[in-house]
Amino acid sequence: MRGVGLRYRLAKQRIASFKDYALHWLRGALSYEDLWAIEDLSLSIAPGERVAIVGRNGAGKSTLLKVVSGVLKPTRGSLQVGGRVAPILELGTGFDYELTGLENIYLNALLLGRSRREIDAQVGDIVAFSGLGDFIRVPVRNYSSGMLARLGFAIVTAWTPPVLVLDEFLTVGDRAFVERCEERLQRFWQVGTTLLLVSHVPQLVLHNCTRAIWIEGGRLMADGPAAEVLERYDRQATATDVRPA
Repeated sequence: MRGVGLRYRLAKQRIASFKDYALHWLRGALSYEDLWAIEDLSLSIAPGERVAIVGRNGAGKSTLLKVVSGVLKPTRGSLQVGGRVAPILELGTGFDYELTGLENIYLNALLLGRSRREIDAQVGDIVAFSGLGDFIRVPVRNYSSGMLARLGFAIVTAWTPPVLVLDEFLTVGDRAFVERCEERLQRFWQVGTTLLLVSHVPQLVLHNCTRAIWIEGGRLMADGPAAEVLERYDRQATATDVRPA
């Protein structure tokens, strides 16, 4: 990743309907302001590294994961990812809430690039790992956040991914489920899966990652061993004026 930036264009006017938008457009009265969620980020992550991304809410962490996952296209800069990315982003992303859990297994796995044959071979293991039992045939609109998390993780990790992206994921779900997730993650580390993890929980960062990246206002603040970056972040994140070193 070199010089990556992502810009949102925000309308300055409050437009309540498409009719109001059309009227503003015809009058030439539309105006926008730019919001750079990520600005001039340059990073290199080696295969097999386990990297945490830390920072305050609104710092650009989740946006960065979406760029790496291909959900968002950067406004400028270049990005190259070596291998298929398996992302778990915002809870419920990729699910159709009118479909059953079983139908969503096929939908999500197809979106991840898996073939019908591959899914057929793994669907039993996915259901078993999720622990949903008969609820797998219930529309996911009736699922709790923990059930959604279990199903999402079971689908994404049914195959060993070259790159695994997790956004605040291991904070959802009961203790037994989190332990099963961590056991599976440990197997991934043994075969060289690369991890990008966003978390506000220091223990999760230190347990799963050897390196941490601190970003603030979409800019890189620190990059180094996880314990050192977390210590620096804890010292300075609450300061009124946080500046890059």
